[in-house]
Order: sequence, then C-alpha cells, then structure tokens
Amino acid sequence: MSGARRPPARPAPGPRGWSARPSAVAASWRTGTRSSQRLVLGLMLAAVTICFLVSRAAYAVLPVGTYTVWLLVGLLVLRPRPLVVLTFYTVVGAIVIGVLDGDVTTARVAGMVALVVAGALVLQHARRQRTGLPTSLGETMLADLRQRLHDQGRIPPLPAGWHAQSAMLAADDVGYAGDFMTAALDRRGEVLEVILVDVVGKGVAAGADALQLAGALGGLVGALPPEPLMQAANDFLLRRPDDESFATAAYVRLELSTGEYLVLSAGHPPVLRWCARDRAWLVDPARGLALGVQPDAELVRSEGRLEPGEALLFYTDGVVESRGQDIEAGIVWLQGVAAEAVRAGFDGAARRIIRQVARGDDDRAVLLISR
Repeated sequence: MSGARRPPARPAPGPRGWSARPSAVAASWRTGTRSSQRLVLGLMLAAVTICFLVSRAAYAVLPVGTYTVWLLVGLLVLRPRPLVVLTFYTVVGAIVIGVLDGDVTTARVAGMVALVVAGALVLQHARRQRTGLPTSLGETMLADLRQRLHDQGRIPPLPAGWHAQSAMLAADDVGYAGDFMTAALDRRGEVLEVILVDVVGKGVAAGADALQLAGALGGLVGALPPEPLMQAANDFLLRRPDDESFATAAYVRLELSTGEYLVLSAGHPPVLRWCARDRAWLVDPARGLALGVQPDAELVRSEGRLEPGEALLFYTDGVVESRGQDIEAGIVWLQGVAAEAVRAGFDGAARRIIRQVARGDDDRAVLLISR
C-alpha cells in the first residue's frame, strides 16, 4: 500500500573475517561452529605466515623451535581437522625456511626433529579428544554444564517466614560428582518441590550421568505429580545402556501456606525433621529402593507438618558414610551435630554442620529448610 510506512533499514552488518574485532572473534569461537573454526584457522595461518617472513629475514629471531608454540595454541583453540591444516602448514613451512637459510647445523636439525615430534604428539592428542572440540573449549563447556547444574539446584526465593540454606564440602580430588539437587516453586509461591539425587559412582563418569538425569528432571519437577516424577526418573535410568546406572533420591513437596509436607524416598539417606517440642532431629521413616533397579520404582512416602520453629534437613550420603562407620551410626552422629548447630538458631546452621564433616573422596552437601 502506498500509505504504508517503509520498515527502517537494517544497519549494515559489522565487519567480518579478518577485520572482526577480537571480542567478536572470541564470541564466535565459543560457539564451536565450522564457520568460527575457519575464521580462527585463517587468523592463525596469517599469523604463522608473518612469522615465516620474520624468520626468512632474520632466522635467529624466530628459529624453527619457536613454532612449537603455534602448535600448542592450535591444540587449545582448534578442532582436529583445522588443527591438521595448521600443523602441516607450520611444520613444513618452518622446516623449509630452516633449510633455505643455508646454515643447517646439528642444533637446527635437532630443532626440526623436535618440531616434527611435537606436531605428531599434538595431532595424536587431538585425535583422542572424545568431544571433538578444542581442549580449552571442551573444558569451558564442561564448566558451563556444571554451573548450570549448580544453578538448577538453587532454592528459589521463599515467602516471608521461610528460609533455605545450603553448604557443601568438595571432594579431595574430584571436580565432578554425581550429587545434584533440583528445586521448583509454583507460580503462586505456595508449593516448593525439591529432589536431591545421588547418582551411583564417582568422578567424571558419575558427573556425566548426573548431568543427563538433571536435565531430564529439570523440566519435570513441578510439572508431574510426585510418584510419576520419581517413576520417570526410574524409567530414564533403566533405559541407560550401563547396567550400573542407578541413583538414590529424596523428594519433598512442601505446602508453604500450611507447612504440610510429603516425602518420597528411593534408597536415599532419610530426611531429618527438627521437632521444636522435643528439641531433636527426628528421622523420617521414608526409605525405599534406589531408582534404576527394577521397572516399578519402590517408593516409600511419609507425610507431616512443619510448625514454626521447625525444619527439614537434607544431606548426601557422603555426610553420614565413612570407612570407619556404617550409615546408621553416621545418621546418629549427624543428629547430634545438627542439634548442636541449631542451638544458636537456624541462621548459619548449614555451615556449622558442614564444618564438622571430614573431607573425603565424595562431595558432601546439606540443605536446611526452616520455618
């Protein structure tokens, strides 16, 4: 139509390729796409070519051995295929320049051999990368996944009168473990759902299973009723190709308006409830069988009500299990430590509890929700 306004012209696209800003190049590289890899490869080949020109003019400034640095940088930022191109170009070019310089000494030959060996080792390492990603990008993505897992377990802001706190003691030598928590608060802010899961195993293997299960549960908590939610987690683990893919879990649904709660346990250490009248931590009776063991999840449920001044305590098995005592003795120990921790009030109690737990080869975490 003649009277219609013409849409505003789109701004001209920003510079691409060689003229792209460093920040734009870095952002593009983090995507890990083929186009971003071609851009990074092109920039590196241009830089190596400039070094070739410097070596040709003054070989002593950039001898053949210095080109190993470019191979190491390529290992960090390039996928295997573009890394092959960079390695071949760098090794062959540096050797040709070393020969053309004329003075082929024993030291120079040794430098050439070292460069060839370095190139072979770099390519061998890249070929064994299971992710197919550059070393640094793979580590970045793994760290991002772990951070997302951590963020997914944060308790949403609770209404007045309720407080949640957590504390964790990391394992001695394991950066990724199988413990995770997922929490959801309904739109009205009246129902809080929390599921604490411990995937059997340790280290990266358990961490990978935990990431997958956490992703599946993250979209189901709050969308499914309690029993179907736990059954869905059970079915997920049974579909895993690994026969040892099973996990323990504790689920709690808390009505914030009344304090009424429902606990479902699947082989997880029992939830503890602080009884204001008895001034003691009582063991919730719900236990059950671990998820991923049999087709029909064996769930044990219990119900109760939190009065003002009472609380629920969740924890991972690393808190109560050790080589010197069984889990039942560990629970008794935790009841005493946690009772002492809340004598001064609930504020900071989670940190006071975790300080009493010895560091070991498993992550140890506690979560305390108080009214």
